[in-house]
Amino acid sequence: MSRRCELTGRKANNAFAISHSHRRTKRLQNANLQTKRVWWQGGNRWVKLKLSTKALKTLEIKGLEAMAKEAGINLNHY
Repeated sequence: MSRRCELTGRKANNAFAISHSHRRTKRLQNANLQTKRVWWQGGNRWVKLKLSTKALKTLEIKGLEAMAKEAGINLNHY
């Protein structure tokens, strides 16, 4: 499975690692992903998702059904 948030689509960002002598080498800034079990009220069961921490904060405000609908995700497959 990819390192991508399942609800928001956040993924790694390309960046430079800069040394003390200012040599620049490419590196990745990975998203802060957490595997979480979220209670799905509509399906009356737990759903296991890989989410970014930003998505977890938004999830508390919007709710799982609304965010899944925005992302185009069918929660029955999780």
